Amino acid sequence: MLEKEIQGFIEKLRTRREFLKISGKGITTMAVTASVLNLLGCGKSGEGSDTPATVTVTPKGILIAQRNRCVGCQKCEMVCSIKNNGKASSYISRIKVARNYNYGLTMAADYATGEGDYGNFLMTQDACRQCKDPQCMAQCPAKAIAYSETTGTWTVDTEKCIGCRTCEHACPWNMPTVDPETEKSGKCILCGTCAEHCPTGALQMMPWKEVTVRLEKKGYKLS
Repeated sequence: MLEKEIQGFIEKLRTRREFLKISGKGITTMAVTASVLNLLGCGKSGEGSDTPATVTVTPKGILIAQRNRCVGCQKCEMVCSIKNNGKASSYISRIKVARNYNYGLTMAADYATGEGDYGNFLMTQDACRQCKDPQCMAQCPAKAIAYSETTGTWTVDTEKCIGCRTCEHACPWNMPTVDPETEKSGKCILCGTCAEHCPTGALQMMPWKEVTVRLEKKGYKLS
């Protein structure tokens, strides 16, 4: 079962990486277990197979998010907004933790058994899904959101942005955020600053070269 699971993960990694090379678009996220985290050298001894973690496949590599490692310190939000907006602000950060802090993504009827600080203390690090057909881009009246070959992400052109908040409402996850001071929208461009400064390793950016090396150490090949 373990070998089948690992082979399945590597195959998904391989096919999605190849798809990105061809299309250049459509970053994908998949849930992974402790076995896969251990394969990538990110797991801890004793962690169960129900470890809530995801791997997001990007043009540069993979972004690993382990919710059970997140302590809700919101440092990722601070460094993100300083890097991309020049000021510390949870509200305009491209990665979202603060707004999910108390109750998780959605408030459960019995919140004491749900996620977040008022429930099971499980934090949620939420960020742009880089959709294949993003509604933020499709519905932007100023055509201010376009695919960037440089970053491999859907990116806001602040020169064109008129701050109308259409992108905020169009996104099913409300990921783009208009800065109330500058009236310009912003969204994740996978700069990796949040992962670079995460004190607990809850967020990790792993370049493709490193992914390949780690897999080869365990006797597997990515391509």
